[in-house]
Amino acid sequence: MAAHVSRELTVRTDDGAALEVTVLAPLVGTPAAADVVLVHGWAHTRRVWGTVADRLIRAGHRVVSYDQRGHGASTLGRTPVSVERLAADLSAVLGETDAREAVVVGHSGGGFAALSYAATSPSAGRLRGLVLLGTAGHGQDTPDSEVKMMGSPVFSAALRRPWLGRRLLGSTMGKDVDPVVREVNRQLFAAAVPRVRAEFFRCTRGWDVREALKGVSVAAVVLHGEADKVIDIELARSLAEVIPGARFERVPDAGHMLPLERPLLAVSAAMELASR
Repeated sequence: MAAHVSRELTVRTDDGAALEVTVLAPLVGTPAAADVVLVHGWAHTRRVWGTVADRLIRAGHRVVSYDQRGHGASTLGRTPVSVERLAADLSAVLGETDAREAVVVGHSGGGFAALSYAATSPSAGRLRGLVLLGTAGHGQDTPDSEVKMMGSPVFSAALRRPWLGRRLLGSTMGKDVDPVVREVNRQLFAAAVPRVRAEFFRCTRGWDVREALKGVSVAAVVLHGEADKVIDIELARSLAEVIPGARFERVPDAGHMLPLERPLLAVSAAMELASR
C-alpha cells in the first residue's frame, strides 16, 4: 500500500453502537480537496476496500472506511436495523471524521445507506458526489426463505469450508474471477454473524427512496455488473434515471461484488466526481 498515515477511531452512535473507523491520509503533501468515504455491503467489512483505498491514497485523497454496525469490529446498538438507521450511522461517521466535501462510495447495502442519507439528511448538500456500486433505490423485498438461509447455522457452517463456501457464493460474482478474490469474498461472508446477516437482508422490505431522490442535487455515478444476480440491473438503471444528472454504466462480465471484481472502476468514478 502507498505510504500513508493511518488513524483508527470509534464513532459512538446515539443508540449505543460502536462503529470502528479507519482514516487513511497520504504521508506526503496536502490531501486532495475531496475526501472519499467507503461504505461496504452487507456481510462484508471495510477490508473489501483494500485496493480501492490504496489507489485513492496514491491519488492524494484522504480515505475513510468503517465497519457497518454488527459487521467486523462494530457493534449493533439498541435500535432495530433499518436503512434509515444505517444512513444515520453514515452521518455520524462523516461528522466525527470531519469529512470534507466527501465523495461517498456505497456498495450494495452500503449504497442503500448512502442513498437514504443523500435523500433525507440536511447535511447531504455538503457531499461532492455519490458512487453507487451494485445497488438500487427500491425492489429489495428479500423472501423469507433467503432471510432464513442467511441466519441459518447450517449455511454458516458451509461458508466456513473454503471450497463449499466459494461454490455457494459463486453466483455473486461474474465469470473468470481470480480465485483469490473469490476466497476473500467467502472469508468476509463467512465471518458475518448469522443473525446480523438475516436482520440486514430483512430490513429493506418495502423500502423505496425513489421519490425522495428526485430532489437530490448531488452528482452521482451508478455502476452495475451485467452479470449481477443479486440486484437486477434494471433496478440500477431505474435508480440512475431518478437521480438528476446521474450517469449509468453497465460493467461487462462483472457480477455483484464490484469492489472486489472491478476496484479500479470504483476508483475512477470517485476521482471523476472529486474533480468536479
